[in-house]
Order: sequence, then C-alpha cells, then structure tokens
Amino acid sequence: MSEAIKVTSPYDQSLIKELPLIDGEALEKKIATAYNLFTDTSKWIPAHKRISILEKVRQIMEGKVEELTKIAAGEGGKPYQDSKVEVLRAINGVKIATEEISHLKGEQIPMGLTAASVNRLAFTMREPIGVVASLSAFNHPLNLIVHQTITAFAAGCPVIIKPATNTPLSCLALMDILEEAGVPEGWVQSVLCSNELAEKLATDKRINYLSFIGSAKVGWYLKSKLAPGTRCALEHGGAAPVIVEKDASMDEMVPLLTKGGFYHAGQVCVSVQKVFAHEEIAQEMADKIAAEAKKLKVGNPLKEDTEVGPLIRTSEVDRVHEWVQEAVDKGATLLCGGNKIGETCYEPTVLFNPPQDVNVSKEEIFGPVVCVYPYSDRDEAIKQANALDYHFQAAVFTKDLDIVLDTVRRLNATAVMVNDHTAFRVDWMPFGGRDASGEGMGGIPYSMHEMTREKLMVIKSSLLP
Repeated sequence: MSEAIKVTSPYDQSLIKELPLIDGEALEKKIATAYNLFTDTSKWIPAHKRISILEKVRQIMEGKVEELTKIAAGEGGKPYQDSKVEVLRAINGVKIATEEISHLKGEQIPMGLTAASVNRLAFTMREPIGVVASLSAFNHPLNLIVHQTITAFAAGCPVIIKPATNTPLSCLALMDILEEAGVPEGWVQSVLCSNELAEKLATDKRINYLSFIGSAKVGWYLKSKLAPGTRCALEHGGAAPVIVEKDASMDEMVPLLTKGGFYHAGQVCVSVQKVFAHEEIAQEMADKIAAEAKKLKVGNPLKEDTEVGPLIRTSEVDRVHEWVQEAVDKGATLLCGGNKIGETCYEPTVLFNPPQDVNVSKEEIFGPVVCVYPYSDRDEAIKQANALDYHFQAAVFTKDLDIVLDTVRRLNATAVMVNDHTAFRVDWMPFGGRDASGEGMGGIPYSMHEMTREKLMVIKSSLLP
C-alpha cells in the first residue's frame, strides 16, 4: 500500500482529505515526460497558444473565486478575507504572466564594427530554459503555485510542482483548472511525494531550473546538490526591520504596522517583526500597536470576520510561546498577548525592548509577534537592523526626505518601503531575499525572464554590409 498524507485543518485539526504519495517510479515518469517534451522542439507550445490557454485559465478561475478561497483558507488557515485577496491576486498573476509573454524577446547585436565582423547580421532570441522543478510553501497555497507554475508555462517550460504537504489542495485545484483550460498533457505536473523524492526531483540532471520557497536550511542544502548548470531561485525568510523616526505620522503608521505584523498570523517571510523606533515615540507607538492588536479577532479562518487565524502546526504555537516567554523572562515588557488560544492559535503579541540575545531578536519569528526597540541613535538602529543574516524587505517611516534616502541606502535589504509596512507586495515587482534570505529574484516578469535563456544567431552573407 502506498504512503499517504493527511491534509488537516490547522484551526481544528479535522481531517480534510487523505492523499497518496507517489513513489520513485512514478516520479521518474513525470521527470521523463517533462524532459521529453522539452528536448523535442516540435512539441513546444507556440506563444499564441500559451496566451490563449492562459486567458482561459483566468476565465475559469474568475468563476471559482469562492471555491478557491474556501479551499485556501481551510487548508492553510489564512482568514477568509485575506484568502480571497490571495485568490484575486493569483488570477491577476495569470494575467500578468500572459501579458509578459510578448516581452520575452531578444535584440540586434551590431556587426560591421570591425573588419572581421563585416557581412554579418546578428540578433538574440529568448528560449525556454528547460524543465522547471518548483517546491512550494504553505503560506500562500494558491498564489505561490501560480508564481511557480504559470510563469514556467508562460515562458515555454515544462514544470513539475511539489506543493507543501500541509496545503496541497489549492495546487490540485489549479491543476484541474489548467487541464480544463487545455494545457497539453505533461506540461504542468504536480507531485505529492516524500522529502527524499523531492530532493531527487530538485537535483536531477534533467532539471534546468529550481524554484524553491521554504526554509534557508533546506534551500541552501538543495542548491549544494544541484546538477551543473541548473539555475535556481531560493526564497527564504526574513526579519523585516522597520526604522521609525520621531516625526513619523502615528495615525498613519500604527494601522500599517499592525496589519504588516499580524497578517496571516505573522507567517509571511516579510512580516513586520522588528520595529526600531526613536525613544521619544517608541513607548507610545508600541502601546498603540498593542491596543490595535487586542482588537483583532482571532479564530476560525473560514469565518468572514476573522482577522488572525491559526498557525500552520501546533508545534509552531508551542515554539512561538516558548520564544515569547524567553524574551519576557529576560527583560522584555509584554504589552499584549503572550498566550496560546487553544492548541492552534496564538494571541497577537507586542513585546517592548526585548534583549538582543533572545530568539525573537535573533531569528525569524514567523508568528503573530511584533517587537519594538527604542533607539536614540539612528546609526545604531540601522546597525542592529542589519545585524542578522536575513535580509529581505525593510521599511522606514519619516517625513524627512534626506533621512529616507540615507536609510534606504544603508539598510541591507532587497526592497525598502517608505511610510509603508514591510509586507507590501504586488506581483509585477521584483521580490526576493539576499544573503541568508535567498538568491535570485521573484515577481512574475522577473521569474519568467529567469526561466528563459538567450541564443545568438549570426548570419554571414556577402549581400550584407
């Protein structure tokens, strides 16, 4: 009998569905299918057909918004209202990818600049890179799948996607939609498999591109095992530091930081985690964030008024609680939260001035916890913000343009939001971590560009100048 996984609700632990895992033989068939499609150029899908198929995909998804929202919220725990936003983003992501197909183009390379290059015409073309293997994460169970499969298909690549074992149902729902829309067999395949087979997929020499979203430990390990020439994009976590100057608008800032910190119970790689605020306003700001956090409704993600849902696993609730207690025991002031709600949820928590040597200060929390640190010297605050190995998105709040420009320049981050929270994102912008937070750049147009490669054609003729 084959192994299976049980997909359970992260809120009440009820069984949603049991799904079989594939074995090594089945995985080999999927890889061989994708590889054969790519190596036989007669089977490549023309751009106009890819556009037509993706337009149909979007049309079908638009008719299934409610269904897709409930699937995502049920398996992933992100509240209904936020899951609906994710579904709408995913639909728009298909639109972005469809439009980007026309931008996959080369350029003319000048010839005749030397005597040796006369009578020649040269230009580049962009071709699909090859077979794409995508390993996904739980926290955006539909939108991440779109980013890791639709991009590949739009770029002309066969793709094999392994969803997170906690949240495979959104992926399978998209696979059904792709089939209904007419995606030819074998071009987008999903696999549910063990971690051992996932590693085999990622490191197979027939894979030309790995898209990985998950822990840094696993991502860097897989990179070390990739076949020669395999390109990769790794998206890991971050600590999302925020610098707040004393002239920042409290009324505008507090709701943004509250949303950025507690959205999806803080289970986002760019969630607001470490807020460095000028000492003249730090306590007031922290108190106001705590007051807003206390108002957030925590509970069943399928209820439309829920604002903070469960953590993905009960073990994560225990870990977050241990980290909060450690910080409090060593001197942090607990302004709100700090308690489990049953086995699956955690109170939105605000800590004031935790020591720098505790886990909430040293690591990515990945839970509903915001830490506020007062500072008197912005140089020192920036130094602390840059001290961790994780560098993804950051933010600065101030009305002073000179401070904005200086802080943006000095923060070690791939993106710095000005007067906005660190979790802001639209799907056409570049998105990715640097240093321990990842490698390569996501964002639909950027991923599609990475999933293609250039080929140069040089034509020699005596008829050319």
